[in-house]
Amino acid sequence: MKALFWIIAIVALAAGLVAAARYNAGYLLLVLPPYRIELSLNLFALVLFLAFAFSYFLVRMVSGTMRLPAQVREYRVARRRQKAQATLLAALHEFFAGRYARAEKAAASSIELGEHAALCAVLAARAAHELRAFERRDAYLAQAAALAPDGDAVRIVTEAELLLDQRRFQEALDVLKSLPRRHTAALRLELKAQQLARNWEQVLALVDQLEKRNVFDAEQANQIRRHAQAENLKRKALDSRALEEAWQKIPKRQKRDTQVAAAAAQCFIALGDCARAQQIIEESIEENWDSQLIGLYAECAGGDMLKRIERAEAWLKRHPHDAALLLTLGRLCALQELWGKAQSYLEASISIEPAYAAHLALAQLHKKLGDADAARRHYRESLELTVAQLKQIAGERRRTLS
Repeated sequence: MKALFWIIAIVALAAGLVAAARYNAGYLLLVLPPYRIELSLNLFALVLFLAFAFSYFLVRMVSGTMRLPAQVREYRVARRRQKAQATLLAALHEFFAGRYARAEKAAASSIELGEHAALCAVLAARAAHELRAFERRDAYLAQAAALAPDGDAVRIVTEAELLLDQRRFQEALDVLKSLPRRHTAALRLELKAQQLARNWEQVLALVDQLEKRNVFDAEQANQIRRHAQAENLKRKALDSRALEEAWQKIPKRQKRDTQVAAAAAQCFIALGDCARAQQIIEESIEENWDSQLIGLYAECAGGDMLKRIERAEAWLKRHPHDAALLLTLGRLCALQELWGKAQSYLEASISIEPAYAAHLALAQLHKKLGDADAARRHYRESLELTVAQLKQIAGERRRTLS
């Protein structure tokens, strides 16, 4: 429609000019002694128009000729950019398809083309890592560092992640330190590295930051904290002062956690502080009942044994069918040489849940009482349960590996 409008307009203009020229009787007189030139005004206008058109096209042709080398260079750069982008896309496609050798080759070609060279070097490093070609991987990472000397976050995070995959966690932590500002993904990598390095205090600090960023929900964050607190206490198990300081730093709510309380109780028992271990177990049990934790209540022979038996029997009223509690009561009574009560509690525990620890405790009790046949029977049953449990664990590991 627009083209038709222009055609009609040009035709109308031409018709108007022809009509105007027909009725134009003017002329142009040029005097250059001794010459005298007389021209029709219409002819002069036509010659002037043709001269302008010729000059215009001549200038355009010269200008185009002069710009030709620059245009050729721009065309070559555009072609190279298109080829580089196509090669990079091919490398990404091959990498995510799992064809790492092809991905590395395509990424290396894209580096040579110079478009997004640092990114291509990082991609080639990832592909080489998957091929376990660590020397080539490190060479690509060094090339990426040279192409982006100011500390490219893509390269730094990638290098840290690949080092973690090799369990070179301290080197990964050193690499992450070069980030000017740690974003969420970098903090998650640092958390993983600190966990592998067993730097539990740093783990606790990182969990708080990541929870604020909504990376973990409350349950996930508490689970990580629980494990970190327990492992941190275990590292202090040989130093009573350090252990006490670490325990005091733990928030009150976390002290009541059964996993943390169990770790602390085991450490204090190992150092011979039975009273402290007893206090920790009792405070935690009152808020959160845990059969595994109650099993530690009889691990230490010191302190007021009768008071501990009374406390455990009070718990038994609330948990009459807890096999671990009955086992603990049996062991406590045996330590206090209450042989009859010890035997009844141990037998009750076995009737609810046969366990090698209960059979072993009952075998030791019968041995002290001089009943060798009963002691051998319970030793044998304890051994059979232990072997069965070991077979079960081995089977689960085989299924996990397969």
